[in-house]
Amino acid sequence: MKSAPAGTGVLSGLLVKDAMSRHVSTLDRDAPIGRAIGRLIKHKLGALLIIDADRHAVGVVSKSDLVAAYYAHLPLDTPAWGVMFTEPMICGQDEPLDAALAVMRDAEIHRLYVTAQEGGPVVGVLAYTDVVGLLYRLCRHCERSRFDPPSGPGDDEALTVKEVMSPGVNASRDSDSLAEVMEGLSAGGLAAALIVGPDGRPRGVVSKTDLILAYRHGLPVSVPAGRVMSAPAQVCDLGEPLLAAVHRMIFPDVHRLFVRDPDRAEIVGVVSLSDVLRFRSGSCRACRSARIEIEPVA
Repeated sequence: MKSAPAGTGVLSGLLVKDAMSRHVSTLDRDAPIGRAIGRLIKHKLGALLIIDADRHAVGVVSKSDLVAAYYAHLPLDTPAWGVMFTEPMICGQDEPLDAALAVMRDAEIHRLYVTAQEGGPVVGVLAYTDVVGLLYRLCRHCERSRFDPPSGPGDDEALTVKEVMSPGVNASRDSDSLAEVMEGLSAGGLAAALIVGPDGRPRGVVSKTDLILAYRHGLPVSVPAGRVMSAPAQVCDLGEPLLAAVHRMIFPDVHRLFVRDPDRAEIVGVVSLSDVLRFRSGSCRACRSARIEIEPVA
């Protein structure tokens, strides 16, 4: 056991290997887009590592790349190398976890591929879901963590969704075409769009997963968003404890929750796994005073 130094967060002192996944999904560079989509959906992944005939990493195909291919009307038998625009970003398994998260934040990427030694083979992948999962386990085992909202003065250690969410929301109408939804996502650098009905009330969400599924099923980009959206949209309230919101994301594999202001009865923002990791001190203020103990996950 080791205690977090004063003034640092719950993840301080941890290494990449404490949080990374050791399962790395790969795809041959000449495999078709359709196979890439199938593998991403089956394994609930955000990207695949593309390898050549010698099994060397040559690129990454992400859901964003596949959405762009869908928008461009590329056939599903297009080779994966034809749509990969990203080189794999590498880190070492013994690097500080905080440093790796800083790289991900600055490069605006969602994963790093991990090697045991410089120039060696990829042995793991570090994604936001892995780090939030580790953070959740640490916070759940902390005697000071709590799921309930503050009940009165002095009972305010739990961080709430309101404190970490991104304000504002990208909304599309259920009658908008998938092409229009994709354009909105691309312009805002977003991963999902809230879908609203004629009355402006939330009806569902169209994520990149929904879009690549539509691509795989051969739907034209002219079909309305309401036809492929997932419903209902996953919603939480402004005052919900952050730890409870994380619980609702990581177990059903939901990457974001739309945030509702119960007083105004409207959606006012979104909280995602990347928002949570901007507060790497944990889900309550106890961590900021280094009052919990940390045991790295084996």
